[in-house]
Amino acid sequence: MKKRWLCLSLAATLALSAGLLGACTPQEQDPDDDNNNGTSTEYVLPTWQTVPESWDSKENRASVHDPSIFYDEASETYYAFGTHYAVASSKDLMAWEQVADDGEFSDLYGSAVYKYQGQYEWPAALEATLDLVSPTAEGGGIATTTWAPDVEYYNGKYYMYYSLTKYFGASHSAIGRVESDSVLGPYTNNTLIVNSVGDSSVHPNCIDPELFYDEEGKLWMVYGSASDGIYIKELHNSGDNWGLPIDDGEHAYGTKLWSGTKNQEGPFIFYNEETNYYYLMVSYGDLNKSYNMRVARSENPDGPYVDITGTDVATATGDNGGNKIAGNYIMGDDADGYAALGHNSVIEVDGEYFVVAHVRREEGNGVSGMHNLYVFQLFFNEDGWPVMSPERYAGEKLGTGITQEKLAGEYNVVEHTVGTTEAFAQSVAYTFGADGTITDGDGADAGSWELRDGRYVTITLGSGEDAVAYEGVAAPAYESMYVSREWAMHPAFVFTAVSAEGRSLWAVGTFEAQAADTAA
Repeated sequence: MKKRWLCLSLAATLALSAGLLGACTPQEQDPDDDNNNGTSTEYVLPTWQTVPESWDSKENRASVHDPSIFYDEASETYYAFGTHYAVASSKDLMAWEQVADDGEFSDLYGSAVYKYQGQYEWPAALEATLDLVSPTAEGGGIATTTWAPDVEYYNGKYYMYYSLTKYFGASHSAIGRVESDSVLGPYTNNTLIVNSVGDSSVHPNCIDPELFYDEEGKLWMVYGSASDGIYIKELHNSGDNWGLPIDDGEHAYGTKLWSGTKNQEGPFIFYNEETNYYYLMVSYGDLNKSYNMRVARSENPDGPYVDITGTDVATATGDNGGNKIAGNYIMGDDADGYAALGHNSVIEVDGEYFVVAHVRREEGNGVSGMHNLYVFQLFFNEDGWPVMSPERYAGEKLGTGITQEKLAGEYNVVEHTVGTTEAFAQSVAYTFGADGTITDGDGADAGSWELRDGRYVTITLGSGEDAVAYEGVAAPAYESMYVSREWAMHPAFVFTAVSAEGRSLWAVGTFEAQAADTAA
């Protein structure tokens, strides 16, 4: 069976061997066309000629733990703010520059220092919150940085919401806010937003704040972790009280959205006007072993949020709740694994959605300690459920021109593990035929697939009672397989889909087979 690789002619394939690769040339998109949604023009396939040189430069690779994305209109720049005071910037969501390193608080807060307990140096602006929370070394070394900040802009001021906790794993925490005339500070004028210090009752952990406006213009803050789950709290949306709690009682926590049963943290809510849903994303598990991303949705900003099985995640028990978007995985037989994808934020740009997350690596029998900043496109299947590209964003765009014949070829397919586990899901090689068949490495029947409207796919693996159907999207991408600490990069088609049980499937076209077959 002949396999086709999008927009490559024989001449282009031969040019590739000399280090050149052509791409499909997209048509101009009418910016006034409200119905284009990125699909009225031909799809865009990235190549090394269109991807920024620093996209995979080890010298320029950014590291941000718990990245929260913010677009600064004044400088026309994207910023990712993270735990440990780290900050990175980008003009295009592809090439990132490290602006502030871990532990360097002076970049954001200036040089004024508060010596907490006479020895630990903190930004002077945080003195009141530090004295309230009283960080200790219980459970490990004393924390000396803020956690998971979120930056917002209102009426000429930048506001950074941050969190402090007594010690790692404690639920005695506080969310505060500082402000600045510049996106990069210095931030001062500390204000306490909500805290759980000294509360002996069941309560949320006041960490990981993220703000968003709903469709009616109301302002909300979602926050929390495994200590009684994820909560949402309404804030003032205008005037001198902007960004302060409407109900500002000492322990007015708001409404619980997600139960605290499996180390949930890092909540983020965004709205998609096409699907008319609010989406709540969280991360489950241990950052060092089993981190994985989950999502649920609601028609209302303050819930209830349900997953694809109809489970209200506010009542989820054990390891249940939320569609599992991504976990530990290995794409390719000889590739090194990706791990700890999570604590993400999401940004919408001209109708396209992007997940900004930190990613670690498989390292020996464990996971690396790096917090690589990665951006992935987020798509939505026919049922309005989000599915994430398995490849980092490199300028690709959905659009017309993708056909089942063009998609046909060999793919590495990952069925993500179920639940929260340290295991890495290993890819399996399948051939997707233009006739809708799927065969395994031995040529045996392994399932079927179908493309609709140039983007939506149903992929069924197995047969009979064991068959599992995945509903998702086919998209162009730029593959960045990591093999033996070296990159192997090339354009490719990908599939990303989710089953009725909330399990994700990723598939990435294999370059060698498609390029060789095109040349033939």
